[in-house]
Amino acid sequence: MAISTYSKLPMPRVKWDESAMRYSMCFFPVVGAIVGAIWLGVYYLLDKVGCSVILSAAVLTALPLVITGGIHMDGFLDTVDALSSYKPKEEKLKILKDPHTGAFAIIFCGVYLLLYFGMVSELILHAEKESFYVMALGFMLTRILSGMSVEAFPKAKKEGMLADTASMSSKWNLSVLSVELGIVLGLMGLFGGRQGIFAIVAALLVFIYYRVMSVKKFGGITGDLAGYFLQLCELFILGAVL
Repeated sequence: MAISTYSKLPMPRVKWDESAMRYSMCFFPVVGAIVGAIWLGVYYLLDKVGCSVILSAAVLTALPLVITGGIHMDGFLDTVDALSSYKPKEEKLKILKDPHTGAFAIIFCGVYLLLYFGMVSELILHAEKESFYVMALGFMLTRILSGMSVEAFPKAKKEGMLADTASMSSKWNLSVLSVELGIVLGLMGLFGGRQGIFAIVAALLVFIYYRVMSVKKFGGITGDLAGYFLQLCELFILGAVL
């Protein structure tokens, strides 16, 4: 259910009942593990066949969006539109639900992809191999933190996908996600060294910003804000590693 919801990967049909949905958030990081493994494998494949830096960077920029179907980028763009409106909280929440795409979403989508592409290019040219292991683990870290926010942060609305997921969640989910967080942080420190430490610090700073901003600007988190956090966190991890 977690993989079906947060990726475009084909999965067997399952019964979406409440008893199973209670634990789906625990497996959100598995989606990150899949994205990270594919991202790392494709990088080594492109390096092996001698692809240019530009083509390799373009593929590695597009790959997470292709695997996830852009579900988190959609939230990022909706949130940018809402934040750029400078309207009251209630109006911002309406903008999040508006299916139309605003000008600021288009602008910041371009800015995001340019920055990501540029930094991946530099990573390919100059970074040690450890940096790519940290990046792969970073896809898991962002989803662990996002899952923890669903369990623990105030919600802006009582309805919606995120609110429904949170209302059906097991009380054990936060504990399981905390264990997963400890494992991933340990692996990033073990295999990433200095790059791993910088990535962890960047992710935690974005996580704190996400909590403060969402409560101040929206009264809590929504599914779109969770997508905004995930995309922003991945970008800042990349910048920190670089």
